[in-house]
Amino acid sequence: MIKVILIDDEPLARQIVKEYLSAFKQVEIVAECGDGFEAVKAIQQHDPALIFLDIQMPKINGFETLELLEKKPAVIFTTAFDEYALKAFEQNAVDYLLKPFNQERFEKAVKKFIENVPEKETYKKMEQLESVSKKHTEEAHRVVVKNGTSILILPTSQIIYIEAYDDYVKIFNNETFYLKKKTMSYYEEVLDPDQFVRVHRSFILNLNYLTKIEALDKNNNLALLKNGAKIPLSRSGYSKLRETLKL
Repeated sequence: MIKVILIDDEPLARQIVKEYLSAFKQVEIVAECGDGFEAVKAIQQHDPALIFLDIQMPKINGFETLELLEKKPAVIFTTAFDEYALKAFEQNAVDYLLKPFNQERFEKAVKKFIENVPEKETYKKMEQLESVSKKHTEEAHRVVVKNGTSILILPTSQIIYIEAYDDYVKIFNNETFYLKKKTMSYYEEVLDPDQFVRVHRSFILNLNYLTKIEALDKNNNLALLKNGAKIPLSRSGYSKLRETLKL
């Protein structure tokens, strides 16, 4: 049996998918979720092969839900999201269904998964979604992070700085730091450039927490932050920081 989870905040939308899926006897619906928090828990519990995922949901959106998964199942999007935006990730999902969709279109999407998508290729495609989700992300204003088994929504105003950490980044606030499997380039592009400046290959800082720029010698400078952190500034980072601060 192919285990499937339905994720949509609209009960009617989930009911339509259930009815259409009844034509596929090899499919078992193991859970229904009304938001991303429920979805993350259900996916971890049931390890489905396929999920039907809405993008615009309360609490956390579909892209943020995918980010929180260590092992990503195949995804068929079921969404009212603008058709032009969908084209940006069309090649990375198994398929997408633009609401309202009919049964014929739905069955075409499911058959595409069953017949043509090898497991390894599916996981590769789902990983690639991370590189295009920034076109639709809300991370200019918030970052969704995991803290043990809890999921937190961290406003970007509370981020003091971000540090590169192998294949991850460390996102620091006043209390601790959180790991995200993202790149520094991703956050450099997504975050507000008037508030966040990449001052070094390994550091992005929030200007609201900057207290002082300290010169170590002619070519080396440090940024001192309100929490006591000392961030090294590269030559280009120092120039960019001065430009942003209009010094």
